[in-house]
Amino acid sequence: MTTLHIKNMVCDRCKIVVTQELTRLGLHPQKVTLGEVQLSETSLGKEQLDTIDVALTAVGFARIDDKRARLIESIKNNIIERIHHVDTIDRKFNWSDILAEELHHDYNSLSSLFSSVEGTTIEQYIIHQKIERAKELLFYDELNLSEIAHKLGYSSVAHLSAQFKKITGLTPSELKKSRKAEDVRTPIDSVHPKK
Repeated sequence: MTTLHIKNMVCDRCKIVVTQELTRLGLHPQKVTLGEVQLSETSLGKEQLDTIDVALTAVGFARIDDKRARLIESIKNNIIERIHHVDTIDRKFNWSDILAEELHHDYNSLSSLFSSVEGTTIEQYIIHQKIERAKELLFYDELNLSEIAHKLGYSSVAHLSAQFKKITGLTPSELKKSRKAEDVRTPIDSVHPKK
């Protein structure tokens, strides 16, 4: 079995597109998760890897061959999975413990690596992902602000509103009233705190 690490795989649609591309190339994806594909093929030659790279690049993805880059992508994918694809985040959720356990690395080393390469902290990345999810939930108008705060693991609406305003320049209520959520939403794979 061969494992490919793929950059920008952040949603279920991404997994479908990557699976289709690899299948089109005659490969056999066995397990596809955010950022990772396990193929039944035991090894791939340089020509096959080059063909995969061209196909993935054409649809907005990239194969990651560097160990540090794979680890950073794994950090991002774990955060995205829990914020955008899990129903509710527990307020007592401990990101440092979860990331260390999931990625089998000490959290301090994960944090140092992430900061040195990305130019921001894991904590800031988490906050920005939560705010992007809040914008999405406001846009769909299915939950009130209290429900959104609870869903994203905030201790209060005030805490969510303060972080929201700091990052977007608007309170959630102001954004909702302006109905400009579509103008300020960012694709998940492009969410990044300003350096």
